[in-house]
Amino acid sequence: MSTTATTESRALRIETHGVDVIDEDQRKGRPRSLFWPWCSANMGVLFVSWGAYILDFGLSLTQALVITVVGVVASFALVGWAALAGQKGSAPTLVLSRAAFGTHGNIVPGIVSYLLLIGWEIFGASMAVFAAGSVAEHLAPGTEQTAQVVALVVVTGTVVTLGILGFEAIMKVQKWFSIATLVMTAGYILLTLHHIDLATAGARPAGPPSAVIGAAVMILAGFGVGWTNCAADYSRYLPRTASRAGIAGWTTFGGSLPVIILVVYGTFLCASNSELIPAVADNPIGPLLNLLPNWFLIPFGLVAVAGMVSGVIIDIYSSGLTLVALGVPIKRWSGCAIDGVIMVLGTIGVVWLAPDFLTPFMGFLITLGVPLAAWSGVFLADLVLRRRRYDEVKLFDPGVAGGYGRVRPVPLLIMVVSSIIGFGLVTNQNASWLSWQGYLLDLGLGGREGPWQYANIGILVSLVLSFVAYLLLCRGTVRRQEATPAPELPKAELIRPGLVD
Repeated sequence: MSTTATTESRALRIETHGVDVIDEDQRKGRPRSLFWPWCSANMGVLFVSWGAYILDFGLSLTQALVITVVGVVASFALVGWAALAGQKGSAPTLVLSRAAFGTHGNIVPGIVSYLLLIGWEIFGASMAVFAAGSVAEHLAPGTEQTAQVVALVVVTGTVVTLGILGFEAIMKVQKWFSIATLVMTAGYILLTLHHIDLATAGARPAGPPSAVIGAAVMILAGFGVGWTNCAADYSRYLPRTASRAGIAGWTTFGGSLPVIILVVYGTFLCASNSELIPAVADNPIGPLLNLLPNWFLIPFGLVAVAGMVSGVIIDIYSSGLTLVALGVPIKRWSGCAIDGVIMVLGTIGVVWLAPDFLTPFMGFLITLGVPLAAWSGVFLADLVLRRRRYDEVKLFDPGVAGGYGRVRPVPLLIMVVSSIIGFGLVTNQNASWLSWQGYLLDLGLGGREGPWQYANIGILVSLVLSFVAYLLLCRGTVRRQEATPAPELPKAELIRPGLVD
């Protein structure tokens, strides 16, 4: 049988690896394979609307372009950094997190991560359904509901199927998703290029330093930070001899490239026509449709839906792993199936039963982004401190001598305190019950309606604060853990499921 046929056969089998550590003889591939899932997951044509969000800070074209490129790369560099843990431990991200928080203490960040993953699955699927309905209604008034129902079945069916099949299928499909969406996105750019007026775009006045910093923080907080809890899930199959620079580099490049292309183009587009800025900020789909000829609306709808689907696929695979890592006694694929049911019900609720729920729901997800950032700081600092690879036995046995323990109170306290401070530095107008956030902005930072209103600086502060605190307070603990190797267990005692024939 040819190598290609073997790979295709494996892609159609259910992956039964769960939270276990991948055996040496099952690790394969090269770091460059990480480009495809991260490129596909971030090839959402609706990222064009971020050009409006950035310019809305009152920036010049040059300022907006510079902070976009620098901010996006820096943001996804965090994902590349976190991906190194997968190679060092060959286990899912929320299993490796046990080394920092303890096997039971890790339940706290695990719940935060799981809720966020499920939430973004519902949001992504809902946006895909809304996009399909908008395109259909634009082409043939009265067909919106039908298109939404079809989109719901296709989108959720695709996502759940790939989530259940697992790693091999996802890596293969995401490559083709990336290529297809890149081609269709290029088509969108070519067909709307005539709307760009370089003279008008370049004439925008420069904004003050506070606006530049605010927009830069928004970019840093808005992209890569939200993917760190998935990073190791895709690098864990790579050999331990794989290039660390390659793992971090290809992950960063894969996530950054599509976002930079789309946001930079959106910046040029919106800077050329100031009326697009409030229009796109209010409705990220409609104004983009109006720029296109009717014959390209269907391809545009496909690329919009595909971009959302690709991101949701990443989420559902990781949410299934996280559910098992939390201690739920099920298989990984069962976790994905459960999450798929929740996603379908949630999407139906958002699209048809309670459309007004979407805005406060977004507020809930943004709120959870603060403790996720705090967890990311702890996780990345722990990764920096570890000179050796993660100990497999310690990850699963909290009672072993010199192990990671059941609960590590200091990292949990760091996460909680960093989150509390972070909540005081973000504002959230998506729901009245979140109006308490941003209380620290009233202390000399211009208030909750000042220049930092939409910057989400609290996410960045939570990340940096927890990172520094862990480095200062937990170095000795990590050294003691690594000084006591765990006893080797017979291989028969380690559950290592593979791909079912």
